[in-house]
Amino acid sequence: MRLKPSAFSYRRPTSVNEVFSLLREYAGDAKIIAGGQSLVPAMNLRLATPKMLVDLGGIPALSELRVSESGYLYAGAMVTHGRFLSDPLVLRDWPMIGKVLPHVAHEAIRTRGTLGGSLCHGDPAAEWPALCMLLDARMTLCGLEGKREVAAHEFSLGVYETAVREGELLEKVCFPPFDTEWRWGCCEVSRRQGDFALAGAMVGLRLRGGVLIDARLVVFGVEDKPRRMDAELSHLLGQPPSISGFSRAGLFAAMNVSPRADLHASADFRQDLVIVCVERALWDAAGTEFSGVAR
Repeated sequence: MRLKPSAFSYRRPTSVNEVFSLLREYAGDAKIIAGGQSLVPAMNLRLATPKMLVDLGGIPALSELRVSESGYLYAGAMVTHGRFLSDPLVLRDWPMIGKVLPHVAHEAIRTRGTLGGSLCHGDPAAEWPALCMLLDARMTLCGLEGKREVAAHEFSLGVYETAVREGELLEKVCFPPFDTEWRWGCCEVSRRQGDFALAGAMVGLRLRGGVLIDARLVVFGVEDKPRRMDAELSHLLGQPPSISGFSRAGLFAAMNVSPRADLHASADFRQDLVIVCVERALWDAAGTEFSGVAR
């Protein structure tokens, strides 16, 4: 087995315009590298054989992480997973990011891997595409014809397929603010800590006076892309959290997915995992004060 990449040229541009020039010059033969945690292994196995590698690490604007005056979080495509976990403002105002990112691979990979790299890789078992979908994020894509915005639920198109067109790159992701009535939970199952999820669920619950007034659900790692499934939680609204309600939600979600089968898990096994992940994610969001509620 080959463990070395084929010959390639390397450039580290300092502006987005330079990136586009290189993509145009090496049309079809250039690859953009962000953190390199997915692309480099593929190159070593010669599953990817670019003639030109364009490194985005030299463009400062793509590494920007800031909160706007209106309370929106803007994250450049080159912000690493680890940087999100070390930012106290992000962890305070977007606690779901802090819940999910420890599940992303291992610490060494979180140090190098980036938001944009994960999103554009398009793995259906990756956490970032599902997390962006749950949080109603919007992606800014830029290309020679200008910029455009894509909602998170329209970004993932299939296995390793996204809305990024030829000659475009992901510039930044915008996360809206959430009030303190929202609570967040997640659960994923993998064979080993740090492996991609065989199945996972992320939920948001909005509670007021102990009653659920809004709920959202994303299931990932099960189909060819993550799926928002808020309708499967609609029976919970207007009620306090309950064991029976959360159990039904897991069953409803499992009934409405079309699981894929691969060498890691069968379709039936993934469907069973959806029940478990949804129910546990809901309890994670509800919190321990609801652990003793009536059935």
